[in-house]
Order: sequence, then structure tokens, then C-alpha cells
Amino acid sequence: MRKYIVLYLIVLFATSTTMAKKSSPSQIVIDSIQSKTLNTYRTYSILLPARYDEQTDHKYPILYLLHGMWDKNQCWAQKGDLLEVYNRLLASDEIDEMIIVTPNAGGNLFAGEINGYFNMPNWQYETFFFNEFMPYIESTYRIKTDKRHRAIAGLSMGGGGSVSYAQHHSDVFGSVYAMSASMSLEGRDKIDENTELDILRKDLDKSIEENDCTKFITNADPSTIKQLQSIRWFIDCGDDDFLFNGNVYFVQAMKKASIPYQFRVRDGGHDWEYWHSALYICLPFVNRGFEKLQ
Repeated sequence: MRKYIVLYLIVLFATSTTMAKKSSPSQIVIDSIQSKTLNTYRTYSILLPARYDEQTDHKYPILYLLHGMWDKNQCWAQKGDLLEVYNRLLASDEIDEMIIVTPNAGGNLFAGEINGYFNMPNWQYETFFFNEFMPYIESTYRIKTDKRHRAIAGLSMGGGGSVSYAQHHSDVFGSVYAMSASMSLEGRDKIDENTELDILRKDLDKSIEENDCTKFITNADPSTIKQLQSIRWFIDCGDDDFLFNGNVYFVQAMKKASIPYQFRVRDGGHDWEYWHSALYICLPFVNRGFEKLQ
């Protein structure tokens, strides 16, 4: 009898150890990169899978997850509960392990700091993102560095940024998920005053206008259209969102250009309740792209 008890305890210990390894927590790490382009440090948040430090020979697909205006890289963890959503979807086998990184394109306009994902006077952020940030991330962490295993998503300003980045670099991203995206200046308040804040806002608005996602589709030549057709597109916008019309115009342009996409209109507005719930759709969507393209 004692022999069976000992055997049972050994099996129980081994099982518990295995389960502990499987359930060891994923983590979000905050770090920074020195940018020569922006002449400053830029922080970023990166979600690393639970077994990242154990499986030292394993590489992961990556999702670049962009924040919105007024926010910074920590917002997806603090306001969107990214880690909780990730762990829930992982536990239910709805996604596989991936690395998720949120850069910091934020600034404080009231303090005279520009923010945004595009190049503008004294803020060459798109150049920084592709020439410095992505190469640094994908050489520092164990990441599959091909289009098939690279996705981008974002909310509001970051939703428009994710769409525009994929339009400008169609050979880089395999999937795009845009939430409540700022596709153009449609739905935004116009600026009429000339205070320092208004001047900064004008620079930001001008950059959005120059990178109008709908006009990009409308003006695209057949070669560009073909490249955009190689990307998986998902547009998600609430029916009470002030950017709703801009998203509708965008998908209409996509349809006219015969670029496949998914479009979801759900109950909700321009807020974190909506974007938190969107993660439960976004992460499985990009994961299916990783699987499909392997």
C-alpha cells in the first residue's frame, strides 16, 4: 500500500510541476529605446509569453498594438486589461502564444508636445517606427520577422495609424485590425484659433489629412491594389462612435477597389469598454492569420 501511495505522490508532483510550468504567468515589460530620429528616448510595453525565458530557441509571431490620442504605451495594459484578455484567450485555446508590443507615440499637447504616428515638423515618427523601432524590437526579442507572422492593430488615432502603416508598407504586415479608426479628418472638430496648442493640433491634423486612408484607396493604382489584397483587413467601429461615418466611407472604398475585408458594427461608442471587448475579437483574428499563413 505504501508503494502505491509513494507512486501516487510522485505522479501528483510531476503533474503539478507540469501544470505550474504551463500556468506560469505571461508578463508585460516596460522598456525604452533611444531614438536618433526623434532625438529622445521612447518607452514601449511588450507582452512576453509565459515560457519566453524557458524556450530559448522558440520564435514568436508579433502584433504591434497602437494606442490612441492622449494615451501612451501603458494604456492597453492599464485601461484595456490586455494581459487578462490574452491569458483568457490562451487558456481557452482561442489563440496561441504571441508577442504583443505597444510603442509610445504619445505626447502632451497641452505641454507643447506633439503626438501621432505620422511624420510632421519636428516629429518624424513613421520614420522612427520603421527604421529604428521595428528593427530594434525584432532583433532584441525572438520574433518571426516576416510578413506572414507580423500583424498590426490599434484604436482611434492608432487605428488609423495601423491602416496607414499597412497601406504604406504592404509587404510588412499580414493582418490589420482597426478599432474606431481615425481614417481621415471626418468627424473631427475643426481648429480655427491660433494658440500654440492649436498650431500643434493643426500639424497633427495636417498629417492625418496627408495620410487619409480612404483617399489612399481611391487613388491607388492597380499594382498597389493588388498588394493591399494580400493583407487581411478587419474594421471594427461602434454604432455610436463619432468616427463611424469615416469608417463606413473607408470600407465602401475598399469594396469598390475589390479589396477583401471584414467589417463589424457593434453597439458602443468611442471608449475603453468598446476597445476592451474588441481585443476578444482582435487577438483571435490575427492568430488565425498566423496559423493560416504558416
